Parts: sequence; C-alpha cells; structure tokens
Amino acid sequence: MHLAIITAGGAGMFCGSCMHDNTWARALHGAGVEVSLIPLYTPIRVDEENQTSSPIFFGGINTYLNDRSAIWRTLPRFLTRWLDSPGIIQRATRGAVGNDAAELGSMTVSMLEGEQGPHRRAGEELAEYISRLKPDLVCFSNTLLSGALQTVRKRYQGPVYCVLQGDDVFLDGLIEPYRRQVMSQLVERAAGFDGYIVHSRFYRDYMSAYLSLPQEKFLELPLAIDCEKHDGQPKTCLGQPPAIGYFARICAEKGLDLLVKSVLILKNEFPEIRLRVGGYLGQQHQGYFETVCQLAKPLGAAFEYIGSPPGHAEKVSFLKSLDLFSVPARFQEPKGLYVLEALANGLPVVLPDHAAFPELIQSTGGGLLTETENPDSLASSLRQVLLDSDLRYALAQAGYAGVRRNHNLSSLAEATKRAFEKL
Repeated sequence: MHLAIITAGGAGMFCGSCMHDNTWARALHGAGVEVSLIPLYTPIRVDEENQTSSPIFFGGINTYLNDRSAIWRTLPRFLTRWLDSPGIIQRATRGAVGNDAAELGSMTVSMLEGEQGPHRRAGEELAEYISRLKPDLVCFSNTLLSGALQTVRKRYQGPVYCVLQGDDVFLDGLIEPYRRQVMSQLVERAAGFDGYIVHSRFYRDYMSAYLSLPQEKFLELPLAIDCEKHDGQPKTCLGQPPAIGYFARICAEKGLDLLVKSVLILKNEFPEIRLRVGGYLGQQHQGYFETVCQLAKPLGAAFEYIGSPPGHAEKVSFLKSLDLFSVPARFQEPKGLYVLEALANGLPVVLPDHAAFPELIQSTGGGLLTETENPDSLASSLRQVLLDSDLRYALAQAGYAGVRRNHNLSSLAEATKRAFEKL
C-alpha cells in the first residue's frame, strides 16, 4: 500500500496537526507501508525525524502574491518557483506566523475557489505530482485544502480522504463576510471526499453536524505518539516545591487563564506551589498572555513561562519537572497530543469534561475530569490529586501504561492498515 498525505505547514510553529501527520507517516513507514508526506504552504516543523521529502506545493509566499496580484499570476513559473524554496519561506515567516484566521479570510475564500480561483496553477502542479506518485490512497490533512480536490481528481482516480483535526477552530476565527463565504463553499467542497478520518468519536459527531457530512463515511484512528521518546516515570512523591504544569499553545481557547485562577485558589493551602508553563506564543496572542501574566502576579516567581522548547529533549525535560498536568481548554479539542505526552512521562492529568478529553481519560485511565471553564472545580480536582498520594500514583501508572497500550505507533499503523485495506 502506498499512502500520500498532504499536510499543511504551520508557518514556523510546532503545529499539532502536522506533527501528528509526521508521526502517522513514521508509524506507517515502520510497519512497512510506503508513505509520501507532501507539505503545503511552508515546511513543517516537528521535534522528530521529518518525513517530508517532496517539494513544497502552494508555497506560502507565492500563494499570498497570487491572491493579491493578478499580474503575479501571469508570470512564467520559472520566475516565481524560487520563492517556494524551503529556506526562502522559512526566512520570510521567521518571527511572524501568518496563520491567524482573522487575517486570512480573503485568502481562504480564494483557496476554496479551486480551478476558478487565483491558485489554479498551484492546484495543477499538486495534481501532476500525485498522478506521478500513483498512490493507492490520498489523504488531505484538513478540509480547507479541498479547493484543490477537483483538480486532483482529474489526474488521480483513487480514493481521497480528509483528516479532520481542528478545522472548526480556524473557521470560527474568520471574520465576516469571509466566514459566511467560506462556509458556503466548504460544505460543498468537503462533500467531495470519499471519507473522513478523525481521532475521537466526539469530533466525528461534531464535524458531521458542522459540515453536514454523513457519519457512515467517517473512520476513527487512534491518536498516537512515539512513546519510546518519552522517558519520564510515575512519581511516588511530590516534588519540593510541587509543580503544576501546562504545555500547549498560549491562547485563550486553551484556557491558561483558568489554570492560573485555580492555582491562585490553591495558593493558601499549598504556599510553595509552582505553575510552570510552556508552549508556542504567537504574535496574535501576545495581548492575551499579558493579561495572564497580570493575573498571575500574586504568584510571583512561582509562575514561570519557559517559552516553546526548541526540541524534543527540552520538552521532555520540562514535563519531567512537573508533578501534575492540566490544560483546561475552552474550545472543542479534537485531539490532545499534549495529554498523551504528559501521560507518557508519568504525569497524572486533570482535564475539562468535554470534547475529546473524556475519551482520552477512558482509554488511558490517567487522570480526572473537571467541570469546563470552572476554576473552582478545577482547583478542587487539582487539590484532590495533590493531597492523595495513592490516587496520584495510581493515575500516573495507569496513564503511563495506557498510552503505551492504546496510543503508540504500532496501534496507529495497524489501525490504519486495517481500515484502508478494506477500501
């Protein structure tokens, strides 16, 4: 079997979707499956071996210029192709991530116009490349790439699936009139896929209703990480001082402010408690983070932001410094890779009782669920785990084993092979 995965780069940040696409490709390679991981827009940034080997299609600079300039679209390709070089794109996107939905409405509309839009030539180049690869199956990494679907189908006759892994977050961030225009086109375009892949039953139900897609066309594959690269162990005792940790993108939808409020509630009972925070902070969320820092002022030096670790070893080192983990996300989390990474390093977790989180707790047994967007409820659950050493260790052991049992690379590879061999 030969699988082609079309993945969208995150403009220089660690993007959970492209990281999992890369892990998926690694898992399948290890199981003897041929995989072509094809990047769009920008090079992907991952903290493991990068599985992409093809040119970048729909290069971010050219996509921007094609959207803005009719003259640029008429230039011969040999005059513009150099701007699709990974090095050029990386230099252009360094220090300023251009993936804020509020600023990309017009370009999103034009991307969905497909053959009738300004990106027709880029779609034809992708279709030509796929036709030469001759894969058995193609997977798009999100529905926003569906503008190229009709063009690809003219050159490729096999099945085309779409992985749904957070599309709604971007779509809900679009401003009007662009969101209305995008949704009108997207519902029609997304219906053209042969099927859809999700990593939770919750997201299957949610996106089936969101985009009016038939549930019988959905496949569920397990979320997975490379557990061998996580060497933290369950702890029998709290650190001195004890540390609660957050590791995810810094933005309102991930709920860092809620965690700060909960730790402030706990401060009187646990005067030495620390809150350690890591994760990518984009320019569009600087204002939110400043608000969080103001909120955390009473914690003083006990509140620490380490930034976005540059690599895997630094991320694991951060997780191993913690005693308890929580990302009290407000939004409808479709995946939760950060949960698996915390559990794989022996950390018990406390998570909100919505979206994909209950399924992760059910499959691993590694934590507690708490009321969504309720700092008092979150503080109560954190207190319970901090005070009860037997519970804390039991959750840590269960999560550590559960990730390795149900969310490892071989689980993902075997589930993929079983699903696709039936097609």
